[in-house]
Order: sequence, then C-alpha cells, then structure tokens
Amino acid sequence: MQPGIYLVHKAVGGTSFDVVRGFTREAREAGLKKYPIGHGGTLDPFANGLLLILAGQATRLMELLHPLPKSYVADIVWGVETDTCDLLGQAVSRSDAGNLTPASLDAALLSFLGWQDQVPPATSAKKIDGEAAYRKAHRGEEVILPPSRVYLHEAAWLEHDLPRQSRLQITCRGGFYVRALARDLGRLLGCGAHLAALQRTAIGPWLDPGPGQRVLIEGEALVPWCSARRITAGEALDLAHGRGIVRAAMESPAWSLPFGFPDPAAPIRALHQGRLMALLREQDEGLRTLANLRGGL
Repeated sequence: MQPGIYLVHKAVGGTSFDVVRGFTREAREAGLKKYPIGHGGTLDPFANGLLLILAGQATRLMELLHPLPKSYVADIVWGVETDTCDLLGQAVSRSDAGNLTPASLDAALLSFLGWQDQVPPATSAKKIDGEAAYRKAHRGEEVILPPSRVYLHEAAWLEHDLPRQSRLQITCRGGFYVRALARDLGRLLGCGAHLAALQRTAIGPWLDPGPGQRVLIEGEALVPWCSARRITAGEALDLAHGRGIVRAAMESPAWSLPFGFPDPAAPIRALHQGRLMALLREQDEGLRTLANLRGGL
C-alpha cells in the first residue's frame, strides 16, 4: 500500500470506520502491521459518496482537510422531524407541509448562508466529557450539545416534489451538519423536516470516484490549495535537521478555493523531485518545518 490520500466511494450502509478497517486489513496482509490509516471526515452510515482515506505519513495532513469546502446533495423530507434528524430516527413531531412553495424554500435557505451557530444532532460524534454524544443518546441519556460555529458557502434547490420532499445542493466548511440544516429548515418553515438521503460529491479539489473505485493522490497533487516552495536536496537535509531555509521564490496554489470561502490559513508545501517533503511556516523572514514528512510523499 502506497502512502498518500485515497479517494474512496463509501456505499450506503457501511460506516467510515468500516472502510478504514478494510484498508488496515489490506496493510497487514501486505506485511505493514502498524501502518497508520485514518479518514478525512466521517460519513453517516445512511450517506454515501467521497471518503478520504489517509495512509502512512499522509495521516499527518489530516488537520489540513477540516477547513476545506465539502459539497453534498441532500434529500429533505418535509412534515416530520426525527430525533436523529434523519430517516433512521423516531418521529418527534409531524406537521402539515402543504403551504410550502419554491419561493418560500428559497427565502428560508438564504438565512443559513455564511457563518452561523448550529446545534449538532444529539446523535453526532461530538464529545461530551470525552464520550461521543451518539453513545449517550443510544443509551437513552439526555444529550444537550452547545452550538458550534459553522459555515455554509453555497446552497441551491435542485428539484422539488412538494409537499413531500426537495433535493438540495450545498457547499460548506468542515464541521457542518447537513442533518442539522434539514432540522432547522423544517423548524423555520413551521412544518418539521429530516434528512432522507445524503451524498458527498467533493472535498476541496477531489471528486467522488464512484462505486467500487479508489484513486491515490500523492506527490505534488497533495494539498494543492497550499502555496509551494521548490527545495534542493541540501535544503531538504536542512529542514530534516530542524534548520530553516530562505523564503526565495514561492509558487501560487495549484488549486484555488471558491471565491469568498474562508481562508484555511494553509502552510507552505516543500516540493523536491515531485514529492511533498515537508510542510513549512514562515518565521524570521525565512521558512521552517511545521511537519517533516520523512522522505516525502
């Protein structure tokens, strides 16, 4: 198994950790018994689409993925709110959705754009006293989560089958709960709602490869939203030993964030012979190592 970021399609029904376990088993069968494997953002079991699997030293890039734009297509059912905010939960309220119109849905959606305080679903992975909230909820314990600051960049309705359901396309920052958006839209419109289906179509520059497919991202294709500094073999050695290098000529990011999207404050890539050797930060008018990738990716 090569180190890097794998683009994988997660099917409906499986968990993100099922996919991680599959990669871990594959690594062990290849003789890599303690090979680090992680994922770049959970998908709920009922959801499908793009899952990023980080293998080897690429697990050190995990924190860079959270601020990226993530795109989804969501099916929202009107008239019923559930305790999990999705189709797997129990109904907690039912209301008539007969007064919904495309115009009223457009107006409601506008109020959620930009930065907002969002209360995560009780069955989320948010931690309470070190334990995931969904574990407490599944035991029947009361779960009260504080709001989180989230960002919704774009949202547009793709189609409606009113008053039953609508299909929505969004782009948001990491940490945004689409289930919570469905719940909050239903409450704003006075009819209740829940998420019936969800597909993640993209994370940053990477698209869902489709069922049964996986694509390895490595070398200069990794973290392309970061600017780059091409280094010599001697500079690579300096960085590996904790010594700084001069700033010199910098290359612009190979992929740009959507216009107006919040700056992720990304580090600088150190590139040598087509490999990502380190992540750098500016210090004392030069560059120093933020993360040494030991031989490169």
